Amino acid sequence: MIALLQRVSHASVVVDGHTLGSIDAGLMVLLCAERGDTRKEADALLTKLLSYRVFSDAAGKMNLSIRDTQGGLLLVPQFTLAADTQSGTRPSFTPAAAPAVAQELFDYFVDQARSQHALVQTGRFGADMKVSLTNDGPVTFWLETKRAPANTVIPS
Repeated sequence: MIALLQRVSHASVVVDGHTLGSIDAGLMVLLCAERGDTRKEADALLTKLLSYRVFSDAAGKMNLSIRDTQGGLLLVPQFTLAADTQSGTRPSFTPAAAPAVAQELFDYFVDQARSQHALVQTGRFGADMKVSLTNDGPVTFWLETKRAPANTVIPS
């Protein structure tokens, strides 16, 4: 799974003129499931996301996580993060998970996030969304989980 996270002072998602999700200070996260991703990858990504230190402490160092600050978390599904742009002038979306799988993983990710963090807002899977944000910094990070190849033996 892939997450593009941005530290924001404000972010919102609008669909058909209606605001679905809005946060003040926190993280706006674009999420994408890739082919082969499972709940295991979703859990690993959420654990890293909630612990990732991107907020400044009293000394001005990036030492605090979203858990530490109790800021807002706006989760937005975005399959285009999986685009293969290596050749030609049109992206290929072959690496993205099938829509039904991607939606199940996005919904699972949101449920897990809500069980572990107080303020979680979302966009809508498959909708034409208008996303607005004020990037604070700017601070933007790319996080992803990698699956072990099918023939790899993982020591126990």
